[in-house]
Amino acid sequence: MPAFDYAHYPYEPAPEERGERPRHAVCIVGAGPVGLTLALDLASRGVASVVLKDGDTVSEGSRAICWSERTLDILDRFGVAGPMCEMGFTWSQGRVYFGEREVYHFDLQPEGGRKHPAFVNLQQYHAETLMIATAAKQRLIDLRWQHKALGTRQDNAGAVVEVQTPAGTYALAADWVIACDGARSIVRRSLGLDFAGRVFVDQFLIADVDVGGEVPAAERRFWFDPPFHNGPTALMHKQGEGMWRVDFQIGPDADAALERQPARVEARCKAMLGDRPITVRWASVYTFQARKLARFRHGRVLFAGDAAHQVSPFGARGGNAGVQDADNLGWKLAYVIQGRAGERLLDSYDAERGYANDEHIRITSRTTNFIAPQGPVARTFRDAVLQLARDHPFARALVNSGRLSTATVHADSALSTMDEAWIGGVAEGAAVPNLAFDGGYLLDKLQGDFAGFWGLNFATQPLPPFAEPPAPLRILMLEPHGPLAAAFAATPGTFYLLRPDQHVAARWRQPTPALISAAMTRALGA
Repeated sequence: MPAFDYAHYPYEPAPEERGERPRHAVCIVGAGPVGLTLALDLASRGVASVVLKDGDTVSEGSRAICWSERTLDILDRFGVAGPMCEMGFTWSQGRVYFGEREVYHFDLQPEGGRKHPAFVNLQQYHAETLMIATAAKQRLIDLRWQHKALGTRQDNAGAVVEVQTPAGTYALAADWVIACDGARSIVRRSLGLDFAGRVFVDQFLIADVDVGGEVPAAERRFWFDPPFHNGPTALMHKQGEGMWRVDFQIGPDADAALERQPARVEARCKAMLGDRPITVRWASVYTFQARKLARFRHGRVLFAGDAAHQVSPFGARGGNAGVQDADNLGWKLAYVIQGRAGERLLDSYDAERGYANDEHIRITSRTTNFIAPQGPVARTFRDAVLQLARDHPFARALVNSGRLSTATVHADSALSTMDEAWIGGVAEGAAVPNLAFDGGYLLDKLQGDFAGFWGLNFATQPLPPFAEPPAPLRILMLEPHGPLAAAFAATPGTFYLLRPDQHVAARWRQPTPALISAAMTRALGA
């Protein structure tokens, strides 16, 4: 029986079901972490949205559990990251085994002085519940429970979503439709779109379990050829509320229905952890995916999260990539709706997040090939690397049990203005880290009721007066010496221009207002 008390949210008739014909700025199909992040981001920028959810509760089972530092920085804007960190399990260390031997131990904790840890493990249903409570306080978010999208069609002005409810069906008209409805996206199918890429045939059993008695240290533990399991790999790590995630590679011919049975999962866990009480809370069987849409924008319909791309869960790249999709899209869509930028800016969403997810697919495909080597030559290479890794650091870099999620650097983005080559600092296209600053943290200073561009001016004097900038801009004066300046490789006069999603649009040693205005224009897609 599930340990989580699933709240059930009531169906309420939409205005369209009462005979009204409103036209909405944005319709978001799907109320998982990606759709909810986008709705919260748009609301913070003054843009209203309707969010359609086909069921009456949050996702079943823990699903995405491993939230990265960058994702926490994004969710912190809405007051969600703090409760997630309090409820979840913070970790940075892990161990890799080959058979019974420990190959090596690692620590992912970044340098000190950051607001959020490298990773927090928290079940997806908790993250969704926190986001829903936050969204309920926003007058600009209309979250409709038991409103199931049946399909989408486009017209010259926008798109129309056919919606089914307990009372019947209705047509919802919107200027923009964002498909965040997961791997089996109804919106994607209704437009006749499909993924390109690869589906790996091997199967993996994944489960949430409560474990009685003392258990090993709460680290990520990954086994190649585990002695307690007849499959090639196994994984365990801790979640919030003391629950554990276990993952067993079970092979392409395994009976998925049989493997999901609680008694079967319990037996595998006892082989891993010894004869102790095991309570199975949720179990599923999955295959690796390495697929994405060729384009994330199709006219007035855009795709994000699993509706746009699918990757292996090893490395925690699925949920984190989806949240970062929403972060990339939110400010751009808001600027287009508010008339501050042309629609061309939305093409940069496709370019930047398409590049990011190509990178995720490359990385997770290499993980899959290492975990499940194809053929005797690949297996010999893999085993040799594992044998060497215990005693030789160079071999540890070749061990691939999942390259963990980091924020993508959009190094070649058309929105970025390149200056001289720098060594160090925060590169063009990179997200700014939330470093300790002035008794708090840097990104906290850049949030609140302002959703425009920011300038970080490492100088003792302000810049000369600006002509009217092409978008709202605020400038934060910063000490040109000290730890923060060192982190940005700043010298006196250094200036960083940040996009509204806190990625670096440009940086200069000695800027002028004209250079900054031109870089802002470029960052708006012009």
